[in-house]
Amino acid sequence: MSQTTRTTASSVQPRDRRPTRTGWIVAGSVAAGLLMALLWSFELVDSVIGANVADTVLGHDAKQDPIAGTVAALAFAFVSGFAGTFTACNIAMVAAVGPMSRLELPDGPRAGAGWRVLLRPLGLLAAGMVAVSACYGFAGVLLGERLPQLSTDRVGDFPVRLIQSSVVFGVIGLALIYLGLAALGVLPDVFRRRPAARVVTLGALIGGFLIGRPYPLFNKLFHWAVDEGNPFYGALAFVLQSLGNILVVSVAFALLLLVTRGRFVSWLARSPRATAIVTGGLLLALGVFTVVYWDLRVPSNFGGGWFPVMPYNR
Repeated sequence: MSQTTRTTASSVQPRDRRPTRTGWIVAGSVAAGLLMALLWSFELVDSVIGANVADTVLGHDAKQDPIAGTVAALAFAFVSGFAGTFTACNIAMVAAVGPMSRLELPDGPRAGAGWRVLLRPLGLLAAGMVAVSACYGFAGVLLGERLPQLSTDRVGDFPVRLIQSSVVFGVIGLALIYLGLAALGVLPDVFRRRPAARVVTLGALIGGFLIGRPYPLFNKLFHWAVDEGNPFYGALAFVLQSLGNILVVSVAFALLLLVTRGRFVSWLARSPRATAIVTGGLLLALGVFTVVYWDLRVPSNFGGGWFPVMPYNR
């Protein structure tokens, strides 16, 4: 075999294997999302973790004690957001780690060392998130009890507020699935040349979690904002809730950069395939979890279809 033939064969072989490897990544991510939806314990994350964290930080029973004043409400907003980090209505924010890690500064990796590598992705994520959460907080106070999210009505056995949750999280989950498949090259990637826009969009999706969130502590905060009747209070409280939601992932991202001294980001920048796997795998798995949990598992609890239930969730 000539050298030209050997070179051609070696250059084609990895490309031939790539669709197969992508298929396994997609299958593994979908399986991970399905398994997560099956094993998820809302009692553990909502009551055991979320409530205990909020009670400990605030120093009183966060769920039962009334909110005493505006300052206390704003503190409650941030703490309850932090306490709800790992709830089913927020856990998909972990998918932002991959896109934030692949974000490159315009003047190159060396100039991007230090604080700018940390602050630019977090700033873009927060920008998209704050825009949505502030607008919803403002509008939510004006609409008040007309929102299904604050309703105690039912359609059959299904609470109206959970209908809003299923619709909103279903849409967000589908968006995450699309972004994951696009990052893996299965679907067209509208953000291929605009990684910053991808991070802002993910921030907007995280802000959108509030539009469907049934978390009891958030519901309490929402009712407080409506009772106050000031849409600016609502906007500020919702922004603080969202900032609390991403506190853990922000700290994790900062530690990732600190521990690896930026080498993790540099590695991703040098390896587009690794970047696609990290980004696409996270987005796809958490998107599948969000859709399956909110549109299959939650309705099944109220007689809307069937979904397998683990013994500890009965």
